[in-house]
Amino acid sequence: MKKILSKIHYVIVIIVLITITGSCRKYLDIVPDGIATIDNAFTTRISAEKYLFTCYSYMPSQGNVASNPSFTAGEEFFAATNEVSTNGSLGGIGANIQYGNQNANAPYADAWIGYTNLNAPGRSLYQGISDCNIFLENIDRVPDMAADEKEKWKSEVTFLKAYYHFWLVRNYGPIYIMDQNLPVGASIEETKVYRNTLDECFEYIESLFDEALANEYLPEYTTNEAQELGRINKGIVLAFKAYVQVTAASPLFNGNTDYASIVDNRGIAIFNPNKTDEEKRARWEKAAATSKQAIDMLELQGRSLYTFEGALTIPISDITRTKLSISGAVNENWNREVIWPNTNCWVGGTSSSNGQSAIAGHNWPRGLVSTSTNTSFTARMNVPLKFVQKFYTKNGVPIEEDITYNSAGMYNLRTAGANDRINISQGYTTVGLNFDREPRFYADLVFDGGIWFGSGFLDEDNPLVAEMRYSGSAGSFRANSHNLTGYSAKKLNNYQTTVSTGTSATAVYYAWPVMRLADLYLLYAEALNEAGGSKEEVLEYVDRIRERAGLEGVEWSWSLYSSRPDKPNTLEGRREIIQRERTLELAFEGKGYWDLRRWKTAYEELNKPITGWYVYGSTEEEYYVPVNWYQPLFSMKDYFWPIALNELRKNENLIQNFGY
Repeated sequence: MKKILSKIHYVIVIIVLITITGSCRKYLDIVPDGIATIDNAFTTRISAEKYLFTCYSYMPSQGNVASNPSFTAGEEFFAATNEVSTNGSLGGIGANIQYGNQNANAPYADAWIGYTNLNAPGRSLYQGISDCNIFLENIDRVPDMAADEKEKWKSEVTFLKAYYHFWLVRNYGPIYIMDQNLPVGASIEETKVYRNTLDECFEYIESLFDEALANEYLPEYTTNEAQELGRINKGIVLAFKAYVQVTAASPLFNGNTDYASIVDNRGIAIFNPNKTDEEKRARWEKAAATSKQAIDMLELQGRSLYTFEGALTIPISDITRTKLSISGAVNENWNREVIWPNTNCWVGGTSSSNGQSAIAGHNWPRGLVSTSTNTSFTARMNVPLKFVQKFYTKNGVPIEEDITYNSAGMYNLRTAGANDRINISQGYTTVGLNFDREPRFYADLVFDGGIWFGSGFLDEDNPLVAEMRYSGSAGSFRANSHNLTGYSAKKLNNYQTTVSTGTSATAVYYAWPVMRLADLYLLYAEALNEAGGSKEEVLEYVDRIRERAGLEGVEWSWSLYSSRPDKPNTLEGRREIIQRERTLELAFEGKGYWDLRRWKTAYEELNKPITGWYVYGSTEEEYYVPVNWYQPLFSMKDYFWPIALNELRKNENLIQNFGY
């Protein structure tokens, strides 16, 4: 393995940015105080621990709409900027990518050199890797630490080093591997590195995972929860290794000939475009094996799909319980399904001063409780109609396939009856698209006439109703605080979040779930299917998730209700089913954008127009008229991001990505 070195960063220890309050577990809430040299940083266990947390501090805030481009660059959300709507700018870096503004002069979400964002600055992951290298080179010098604890910390930082390399690869494709830092006095020529090949990058990342897993002192799961929740353990390493291997096996990264022309000045085609079918399949086989190994380890630890177990003072129906299980898998803190909670970003939605992403608040309609004017709740994370239509019907198959679904009446008005009242207010007139959908539709989305469940609002006989037409309590008459498409992601709000009359609010914060068991099940199903696994085993793990979501199994649903009953019987058909299932199960969790890219379906999906209802209409007839808000601009060059021109000017050995 070629080891490319980088510039020395033996300077000042980076101040830890994690200043999260509102958490009862603040193990990362430590700021180095006056440690000016590397020697001082490793003189005591206390100072070394602060450097360990510095290494953790580079983890991207994946639950933060202002810093994670996957939320607003993809198909799940439309976050308007001032150029599109006067409803206040909530675009962030992702929206600018969605709008086709990515560029090489000042790349958006530039994790290579770091970027400045008023709400959530992004730090250079190469700086983070450098600090990881410094830690690994110096931790053995600490005098007042036991050897086993040093080894445990080494394995954690080794994983972080792999994670930061992977984040860069996912964004840019081939990168340069920073295996160690340059010594003092390195020449200018030594700093002019080349991008490694894509295969070398993935091999190196996997080798770091294996190194962490081989360390006997890294625990399989977190035992000291009071102090170490969110810290890396073997379950996290193995599960994330599976995700990386599935990514490496996916069409964008596995023998992709679209980038065959990207050749550096040594004559090396860094994207490794030439792969046989056997080589491509071997990657899927490896990913399937790792995914199954991770599942077995985690299930042995007691991990399982979350089901709602909250103590309520009033009875609720099985339908409502299913919806709470679906959303609680994401927003119920530290639940048994979450494999890796990122404590760098706590979600809840009211306090930007505490580093909160506010993504939950931006999905709660201001005025949902008619007397509340809390300005932290805005519903400005708009879910486009095209994504709303992706959710299954109540029969567990796509709208476009369901032979019993009235597709012609999707845009016709319909009044909710007694049988609809658990999901739509009885007697409320809304649109046909909102009726007869799967439980995830009602668990994930809030819409005009839909039921909102929350603390104090679980009485099914007296529900809280989202009135989202112009003059409704959550309507667009509220300047700068209303929804533009008619749908928001209710899923991201914990049911115990409350809003009182007046302006006060009590949000329930939770660590962002980077990976949960449902994600791993779907990774395994996808990899096993592509590797030629049996239909029965592939669908077993899909059906586990569907059961929790209140749906029958794939074969049963498709055989009875789909216009394509044979779809589960072919590899290509199962691929479509698994990808659709992944899109729906992980909706609004910051996964979809990366999936569309690695599947190479982003060009098709992300160029569809952003549409919604005419939210300035007062009557049903005025409101339920589809309008086009924006035409996204995703080009082939957007599959990989540009390297900043300043970096290329400093180092002529770097080669730019396609299209820039």
